[in-house]
Amino acid sequence: MHWGWPSSAFFDKTVDRRDSHVGFSKDIMIGYIEGKLLKKEKERVLILANQLGYEVLLPAVVMESLGTKAIGDSLELYIYYHQTERQPKPVLIGFNMEVEKEFFQYFISVEDIGPMKAVKAMNIPVRDIARAIENGDVGALRRLNGVGSRTAQKIVATLSGKMEKFALIRKGEVPAVIPMSDLGQLVLDVLTKQLGHKTADAKRMIAGAMDRNPAIGTPEELFDEIYRGEEFA
Repeated sequence: MHWGWPSSAFFDKTVDRRDSHVGFSKDIMIGYIEGKLLKKEKERVLILANQLGYEVLLPAVVMESLGTKAIGDSLELYIYYHQTERQPKPVLIGFNMEVEKEFFQYFISVEDIGPMKAVKAMNIPVRDIARAIENGDVGALRRLNGVGSRTAQKIVATLSGKMEKFALIRKGEVPAVIPMSDLGQLVLDVLTKQLGHKTADAKRMIAGAMDRNPAIGTPEELFDEIYRGEEFA
């Protein structure tokens, strides 16, 4: 299995070209905001950063994660910047982790799922959506807001085989202390720095995969075994 998915830069360049048709410079692109929480509503927040207030639309699953945030607290969000000829007013869509933003960019590549519909649809964790896609679980995908059977089938058809990375986004805490080989260290870096796992959890997942299949010899094989193990955990 090839783990070479497009980077955020690839998607941002795509948006840049699209935005140029409506006369906006790519220099105004916003990819990340760090500031103070000024206001929190049902679907959006207002963030003060560098003396400017940014209104950011949040998927339900992201908003739920901010439940303990109070006005005045610091807040950091990765931003998907949406602006087209049909939507000339810029819309900022926020995520806790860059990997969630990457998933969103895949998600909106599905026919009939634009950014605004995708925001409303993401009412369960990205990890669970990705697993449902990889398992072809149309019933689970129908739990997403505004997603019926036909759209769920399109999601599976379009994204199946591309979701293993996102299915490994962190969940829970399980302490462990396990030595790493060079191969394990390479995969450990991806799990912790890109996918948000705690180091101890990532080491546990790697050790479990190596125990199940000692013949693993490449990062791709290790990722595949980790995914299989987590899928049935």
